Amino acid sequence: MESLSFFVGVIGNIISVLVFLSPIGTFWRIVKHRSTEDFDSLPYICTLLNSSLWTYYGITKPGGFLVATVNGFGFIVETIYVALFLIFAPANMRAKTTILVAILDVGFLAAAVVVTQLALQGDVRIDAIGFVCAGLNIVMYGSPLAAMRTVVTTKSVEYMPFFLSFFLFLNGGVWVFYALLVHDYFLAVPNGTGFILGTAQLVLYAIYRNAKPSKAISDGLEEGWQHEHLILSSDRLHEKDEE
Repeated sequence: MESLSFFVGVIGNIISVLVFLSPIGTFWRIVKHRSTEDFDSLPYICTLLNSSLWTYYGITKPGGFLVATVNGFGFIVETIYVALFLIFAPANMRAKTTILVAILDVGFLAAAVVVTQLALQGDVRIDAIGFVCAGLNIVMYGSPLAAMRTVVTTKSVEYMPFFLSFFLFLNGGVWVFYALLVHDYFLAVPNGTGFILGTAQLVLYAIYRNAKPSKAISDGLEEGWQHEHLILSSDRLHEKDEE
């Protein structure tokens, strides 16, 4: 059973790494144009916080090596993304990004670490960190819910790119399987939510797949979702890409 859980966890890590790397095209465009244009930094800031908290959870919990490693990778990648925003964003966006990073990625993270280290011990500490991580993950699933509502309203999948729905389904399913194998319900709940949402999105895609896609709209939604389906996400928040 231990070897099976490790194998499943490795598969989950590979899928999550691919999701973390999915915005590379966006940031290559930012670097090439030396401008963040209309991209929003908030999804990356939130994913950086998410990755940081899950890394802390994986380090704190015995046997959480696979959770810590993939989210540690995510922490590095998201830090680079946010740094590029700070370099290439216009003054108002740079100021907004700096404030959000200070509040969420520094202030909130530091408070979570200090409180759990000084006030809590043992399993209570692990459970507290797990609750925070799972809660943040679930909140970040608001974006796919909004997209599903739009698809039903418009009866068109142009608002819901297939591969993003597929990876939300696949990533959620693999991590739920892993969580059940290792009896980690803090991983199971948010990823189970992602798996259910991914399944629902694929069903909607099958129903409305004959609609003609709109590249401009799909690209915009893709930028908004690309972080919300990790263990993590996953996730997620909406970012607009103006063609």
